Amino acid sequence: MNLRFVEAFHWAVSLGSVTRAAQKLHITQSALSARISALEEELGTVLVDRRDKQFRLTIAGQRFHTLAQQLLAMQRQIKEAMGHNSSGMVTVRIGAIESVVHSWLPQWLVRMRAEQPDFAFELTVETSPVLVDQVRRGALDLVFAAIPANDAGLRSVALPAMQMSFVGNQEMHRARRYRLNDLACLELLTFQRGSQPHQALLELFQGDETPTPRIHTISSISAMVQLVEAGFGVATLPSEVLTALAHRSPLRALPGAPALAPLPIHASYREDPTSTLTESLLASATAHLRSSGTRTKP
Repeated sequence: MNLRFVEAFHWAVSLGSVTRAAQKLHITQSALSARISALEEELGTVLVDRRDKQFRLTIAGQRFHTLAQQLLAMQRQIKEAMGHNSSGMVTVRIGAIESVVHSWLPQWLVRMRAEQPDFAFELTVETSPVLVDQVRRGALDLVFAAIPANDAGLRSVALPAMQMSFVGNQEMHRARRYRLNDLACLELLTFQRGSQPHQALLELFQGDETPTPRIHTISSISAMVQLVEAGFGVATLPSEVLTALAHRSPLRALPGAPALAPLPIHASYREDPTSTLTESLLASATAHLRSSGTRTKP
């Protein structure tokens, strides 16, 4: 049995689409369909119900997919036991929100490059909902987002949450203490509407006699920082981002400001019986966060 055909079938089932599976394996859609057809011919049974455009398994297909995962896992285990090392560059498609990109991700990628010289990556920077959708569709292998990807075949691991701070221009926001009333008088900048930081900021002013401030939502940390530098207002940013940027920007955490809810970070990936690379990457990222003492807020 050709295990490339088994792998093609597995990814078509896992991703629920021949098109997405073909993209995952870097082959044409027709080539992937041909592999599944060849597998069906060899097994002497129909695995995929082709009566409509939806990808649907037959009963035999459902049973075989369980066996296919076992076959692919056994192939991986045999290669590992025999000391097989794949040659050539290994490319992993990584997605991350801006808060991660502007904090610990660059240092971790440097570490990964030293640990695995053949490691290469394609980095996508997007909002959490977009990243979760892309890992669900198989367009990304590993994503770091503020929300977990909950779907069949996906795993999510909670990473240390990121402490958030009210950040202002140190030349303009010189007060020794900023209470809620003080913040309500300022222009506030936060992440896109509906995001966790946006919701946390709204909740801070709910149920209080303090007037609701004017809140501007921005999806780019760079844009928020530039606005703060220009004196437009005060932003809610991860404290790690402030630490990374403060040496070259006139930024400061506002003293005495109310505590903000920490920004949760989740690593999500799709289970792959053919490889443990994604799990090893996640283990490396977790070890990096532990060794670098990533600051969190209880």
